[in-house]
Amino acid sequence: MPAAVMEIEHVNIKIFAKEPVEADLAGAIPMFHRWIQESVTPELLVDVADYRHVPSGPGVLLVGHEANYSLDLGGNRLGLLYNRKTAFPGEAVEKFKQAYDAAMQACALVEADPAFQGKLKFDLKHFELIVNDRLLAPNTDETWEALKPEIEKFCQAQFGGAFGLRREGGPRERFRVVIESDAPVNAR
Repeated sequence: MPAAVMEIEHVNIKIFAKEPVEADLAGAIPMFHRWIQESVTPELLVDVADYRHVPSGPGVLLVGHEANYSLDLGGNRLGLLYNRKTAFPGEAVEKFKQAYDAAMQACALVEADPAFQGKLKFDLKHFELIVNDRLLAPNTDETWEALKPEIEKFCQAQFGGAFGLRREGGPRERFRVVIESDAPVNAR
């Protein structure tokens, strides 16, 4: 594996919302403020930004020191996006797991919030794994060949053998893999 790929950081996970979505994202603003006040995540959370006016944009963003959370509208598809910004110790598989677990925990919190209860559900078996570092992990065949075994190890641990991987985007985009599975998730 190339040294740069072994050093990846800035792992993002976007877990897609199940269709149809009946929720108004305005409810995310007070919800995220509560997350800050109650320290519901292990990361230091600092502010909330409303980008709902931006087409196919970040939606409502919860800014943190180590990571951001958002109800993201990127790609014209609503999802919970976890964006790790600081280093996390371990191998690539451990970084994928940390980001996925954080995103899953956030999905559970959103689904349980009164503003979204019964209106917004997430599909924990259909998500994107993104490496938000075009220098260390450009969206190239070489990066795909280097990271694919690590992504497969992560998926094997989460879903067993029943999963599919599909690299998305071109060389000017971040490295992004769509992961789908019919198997139950091993953790929540």
